[in-house]
Amino acid sequence: MAMDNKTVRDAIQVHGTNPQFLIEKILRTRIYESTYWKESCFGLTESSIIEKAYELTSIGGQYGAQKPTEFICLVLKLLQLQPREEIVIKYITGLTENDNNKYLRALGAFYLRLVGKPVDIYKTLEPFLVDGRKLRKRGNNGYSIIHMDEFIDELLREERISLSLSVKIKVEIQVGIELAVRISIKISQSLTRTAQTTRPHTFEIAV
Repeated sequence: MAMDNKTVRDAIQVHGTNPQFLIEKILRTRIYESTYWKESCFGLTESSIIEKAYELTSIGGQYGAQKPTEFICLVLKLLQLQPREEIVIKYITGLTENDNNKYLRALGAFYLRLVGKPVDIYKTLEPFLVDGRKLRKRGNNGYSIIHMDEFIDELLREERISLSLSVKIKVEIQVGIELAVRISIKISQSLTRTAQTTRPHTFEIAV
């Protein structure tokens, strides 16, 4: 089982470190020692992990006596596997037009927030601020309800999300996302001004 705690051999460093190290060591250790990790995460691939995501009934990091949730176990597994970018996008946008499981979307979005480039994070996640589906969130005080758009907004705006990341990584990601938002707004404003200046003359009729 210890072999299944290692990152894939050809993994690329993320933010200058082993992808798994984006989760604090103490939490990683708890995940490795958890029953769910040992019984359900062994041998998963970027494809077979989808089935496990479909079985999720909540999101969250830890609960009770600092026990790792199934959600965070799957996040760590993704960090190990480092799935292809197009696969991660499928997790988030949906496998098909009618198959966009909310917990798979949440899993993919969380993973992208950890490893993605700021501009890619914003461009990929921003469209889902209109997803109002309910998610159950498991924490130390039990379960609560959060909506997908709230979860996505948290990923885009908050420095701390359900995990504890290093301060350096948190600040770099947050600043980068804010820059991406400003760039997007400026581009939108520029396109609007261009459209206004090139718009053909029309007569306005008051009604």
